[in-house]
Amino acid sequence: MRHLLRPAPLYLLLTYAALSAVPFFPMLLGRRLDRPWQVLGMEAVAWVAVWALFKRPAWFHWLLIPAFLALPTEIYLFSFYGQSMSTHHLGIIAETSPKEALEFLGNTVWLMLAVMAAVVAWWITSFQAARRARELDWDDSSRWLTLGLLAIGAVLAAYGYEFGIAPRAAAANAASKAAPASASASAAGARHTGWTSPPLPRWAVLPLEFDAFAQTWPFGITARGVDFYKERKHLAELVQRNSHFRFGARQATPDAQPEIVVMVIGESSRFDRWRLNGYARDTNPLLGKEANLVTLPDVITSVSATRLSVPVMISRKPAIKSLKDGFAEKSFLTAYKEAGFKTYWLSNQISFGQFDTPVSVFAKEADVIQFLNLGGFTNNSNFDEILFDPLRRAIADPAPKKLIVLHSLGSHWNYSQRYPKQFDRWQPSLFGIDKPAYTDLALKTELNNSYDSSILYTDWFLANVVKQLKESQQRSTMLYVSDHGQTLYDNSCKLAFHGHNTQYEFHVPALLWYSDQYLARYPDKVAQLRRHGQERLATENMFHTLLDLADIRYPGERLEWSFVNPGFKVHKRYVDSYGWSDYDNATFKGDCREVIDKGTPLKREK
Repeated sequence: MRHLLRPAPLYLLLTYAALSAVPFFPMLLGRRLDRPWQVLGMEAVAWVAVWALFKRPAWFHWLLIPAFLALPTEIYLFSFYGQSMSTHHLGIIAETSPKEALEFLGNTVWLMLAVMAAVVAWWITSFQAARRARELDWDDSSRWLTLGLLAIGAVLAAYGYEFGIAPRAAAANAASKAAPASASASAAGARHTGWTSPPLPRWAVLPLEFDAFAQTWPFGITARGVDFYKERKHLAELVQRNSHFRFGARQATPDAQPEIVVMVIGESSRFDRWRLNGYARDTNPLLGKEANLVTLPDVITSVSATRLSVPVMISRKPAIKSLKDGFAEKSFLTAYKEAGFKTYWLSNQISFGQFDTPVSVFAKEADVIQFLNLGGFTNNSNFDEILFDPLRRAIADPAPKKLIVLHSLGSHWNYSQRYPKQFDRWQPSLFGIDKPAYTDLALKTELNNSYDSSILYTDWFLANVVKQLKESQQRSTMLYVSDHGQTLYDNSCKLAFHGHNTQYEFHVPALLWYSDQYLARYPDKVAQLRRHGQERLATENMFHTLLDLADIRYPGERLEWSFVNPGFKVHKRYVDSYGWSDYDNATFKGDCREVIDKGTPLKREK
């Protein structure tokens, strides 16, 4: 053991120990780490496996370069956002240009460069130590025994992946009673080989989980890379489906005047919590002063989930098809591009994942794409004001005609982390409560107060978007609509969050602002807006209205779905509540106001 205390091996072992300690960094900040012992055990197995395979540290030290380079980002995310690097963050890194990175980092860029230089120096010095530390070579018989055990483990894991894992005894007994004997005795189907074989016995399952391995450091970063590759591949496949689609769109009467259309997609905002819509609290002190603003008081979203509702909002995807994966057409972004507009997708949401990729498919159509959320949904993240600088640059772009989509984080849970402290107006609130649960009914008052403060912040955010458009002195419009609402323990209702088929989640706030220059160019559209803005609308109307706002025409257009058009007609509005229920032929049950169709709902298609 004494030889391990020599400078080279000691420095190398301390380096590897420091890298392995990275997942436990949150504990220094007083945060809890999920499955710490499993993470520690998997780290130990990973080190043993790599050491056994390569024999010498100098021969595998090269594999640690990604972990070294990603270390400053990992520590930064832990410190400011309470989470480790994810597929989304890898996407931001991969798609951010050096210019955008410099603009985002600002004056901290020199600190980041200094830290990166220190990390590079650390890797170089530790590599030199690895070359000198021949005492750490693993060259005795135990190495071969370890390799044999690792091979057995790999075979078991591969077998379980290919043929499945036997259910637990209780589940197996229940299944055998419910299924015919021949079915319960059949062999498991294979994933790739086409062979049939019994599933892996549960006693032979290794205590290894992909998600837990992804938490480890330094080797867990490879799992995140694999997940990122899968997400990128899945996204590319979805984009490929409609890559050849064209609208054949054009502006009916184009001119040389600059023109800006802004679409703000809200998040989890509820209609009746806006003062503009009659709420007792003054949650809209700024927007209430805008003369050229028209509220849309009767807008319904078809489904209370972002990944399903947004595609209906920005494309011609029918509401009753919203549960089906993908869509054969592109969004209004492509129609605007065909009509000569430069298009932007500026987002404070997440770019990859089960809940986000369906939206990213459409975002990929834009000329300029920026995802700016370094945090997440249920914890610390950037406030929506992070979109202001990219918006300012987009407005200043010399392109004469521009479409800008701002995808905000709005009022997504945790509500108190959607706004700065100065907007925490109503007390008591969730501000300062560590990891509150929206399922905790005891927090009803705090939850509702923080939610209202998030609406107050949204008011400030939208007012500043309008301010930027006014200052540009260009022909411009801004349409805001939320993807869905929230249920908030209303009266005796014991439900909160969304996904509960309630009126509070389907009835969403929406509004449209226009500049004086827009009014001068399109007085008839403004007149139709004020005429039809009070009608029964749905997020299905937004695609058609957005194109009509810029006087964009295309074959197969449905101007009767545009509420700024004289041909507008009210259409049937379906919501996902026990099938596709006719919202305007429904009752609202109890204090939760659950939507119940008076007739027979249409069958869902998935």
